[in-house]
Amino acid sequence: MKFIVNSQLLVKHLQALSGVLTNNNTIPIIACFHFHLEENKLTIKATDLETTLVTTIEVETGHLDNPAEIAIPSRLLLDILKSLNDVPLTFNINESTYAVEITSGEGVYRLAGLNADTYPTLPEANDTISTTIMSSTLVEAINMTVFAASTDEMRKQMGGIFCEMKPDCTTFVATDAHKLVRYRRTDMHADEETSFILPRKPITIVKNILSSHKEECEVKMEYNSTNVYFTFDNFYIICRLVEGKYPNYEAAIPKENPNHLTVDRQSFLNTLRRVGLFANPSTSQVRLTIGTSDLTISAEDLEFSNDAHEKLPCNYEGEPMEIGFNAKFLIEMVGNLDSEQILIDLSHPSRAGIIFPVTDGKQPADILMLVMPVMLAN
Repeated sequence: MKFIVNSQLLVKHLQALSGVLTNNNTIPIIACFHFHLEENKLTIKATDLETTLVTTIEVETGHLDNPAEIAIPSRLLLDILKSLNDVPLTFNINESTYAVEITSGEGVYRLAGLNADTYPTLPEANDTISTTIMSSTLVEAINMTVFAASTDEMRKQMGGIFCEMKPDCTTFVATDAHKLVRYRRTDMHADEETSFILPRKPITIVKNILSSHKEECEVKMEYNSTNVYFTFDNFYIICRLVEGKYPNYEAAIPKENPNHLTVDRQSFLNTLRRVGLFANPSTSQVRLTIGTSDLTISAEDLEFSNDAHEKLPCNYEGEPMEIGFNAKFLIEMVGNLDSEQILIDLSHPSRAGIIFPVTDGKQPADILMLVMPVMLAN
């Protein structure tokens, strides 16, 4: 088995694949990249048994009687290749001993591969429903929601992104019980209504690969009761869906919110970043004192006698109110929006605030962000 490939091209694909791998593997074979060579097409695979990522590269080959495959230790291979310049690499692989020899100019590197016969096989895409989504749309949906997903290992269902597909729209939701984001697209839909939970790790890998692409592409998304399959360019990603039922997120969104605060998004964000530095580190609490035409954001840390307050112009319809929020949550949420102004709907200091971007209503995306309040000390 012999082939020649550009070092930078190979490194780019291997680095994308490495996001799937875990550091502590009880099964040695899955700490490897699986190489499969057929004619001039090299297919490389990585898996952690829950997520599998496959990519293909065109290579130069000599005479190849039959397809050949081998498993090569991932960390050692990547460490070798990352330090090389942009040069052609020649791989010579002994299919009997699984010895791998890599030649780069004056350098020769030898490492031991493994028999690929025991490498996990790909789950078949049976009884799937498919849809197509543009890469920029999918990246935005992930960016808008994944940060709000729970990191609590005890609540697996809330650790992913809930995807709810209907004939007229698709909704992506993430929550950790303190904050919630609902991102809805009217230009993405399915023939029949369905829902599933996408796990955080593979969906983040998909986002990172798509974000690194200079040109937009179509992403084919197929799904069944156990897995979701993403296909785009030279990549194919399979991930096991999170089992269980997602919480009723609609029930968490207050319906009656008579108080409406409109403020410049960037000014609000910058003020939160400054004033939030003075908040108690354990709570990150900031106080919003809202009047008809001005908003005061304040914070204090009594232990170190630190405090700050800053006033912003705003438009407010409703009763004067004081409400507390976690500054980090607000910064995270508002920082993910790109509108000039935001609208915050409120009902009571003890109930959640709902954040919307102020738009002209012509966009196919509908974004709602919910943040729970923090109890204010008198």
